[in-house]
Amino acid sequence: MRIDDKVALITGGASGIGAAVARELAKRGARAIVLVDRSDQVHECAASINDSAGRKVAEPKVGEVTDEAFRVRVYDQTIAQHGVVNICVPAAGITRDSLAVKMDKATGKVVMYPLQTFREVTEINLLAPIYWALEMVARIAADRFRRGLGRWDPQEKVQGTVVFIGSVSSQGNKGQISYAATLTKEAIFYGVRCGVIHPGFTDTPMVRALGEEYITKNILPYTQLRRLIRPEEIADAICFMISNSAVSGELWADAGWHPSA
Repeated sequence: MRIDDKVALITGGASGIGAAVARELAKRGARAIVLVDRSDQVHECAASINDSAGRKVAEPKVGEVTDEAFRVRVYDQTIAQHGVVNICVPAAGITRDSLAVKMDKATGKVVMYPLQTFREVTEINLLAPIYWALEMVARIAADRFRRGLGRWDPQEKVQGTVVFIGSVSSQGNKGQISYAATLTKEAIFYGVRCGVIHPGFTDTPMVRALGEEYITKNILPYTQLRRLIRPEEIADAICFMISNSAVSGELWADAGWHPSA
């Protein structure tokens, strides 16, 4: 699917991979890019992208990605102003790392990973991305119905693309029990492609929050490039997935990282 003149929506758009994808989409001619984030920093990010592009292309929306009413409102406003959303990159995510089971050697007490924390991570990292994507598919389906169209035909242009953000932690990573459903077959009925990109450890605020000592000791030695991935590298890979209709399924952008034993 061509990127130029398309309408994109990105969650987690204030920093990291989300912001990098937004910048790359603006460079490639997207007509409108809606940046969703819980942080007010999203306003600065949108302004910076607009300055660099020399046009008003990025629009900030502040709210919680897990809030259904907020999600619906963002789509309503975007469609009213720009038309149907064609590109969705739900990049918002959090980490709440801790061992699944920890033994306090002094007291002999066993502590399990908190259920509420597990729910918080899965709500933001798993359920919210699925529903931001579903919202786009639903709006495309409704638009097709209004135009008298049903099942998408391969002779048509691709109607939309979703790129989910996975993780190399899906291979298994100590302390990330909560971090690590497919929409593909249903979405393509309406002409929407879905894929998943699995970034390695990327130079984002979320990874930097792990601390330099942790990064130096536990990440870089197990990464073939021996450095963190640049957000721009992940953004370029996502744009490749969007613009090449033959690319589906999973793309690993892990810089050769493998978990330690």
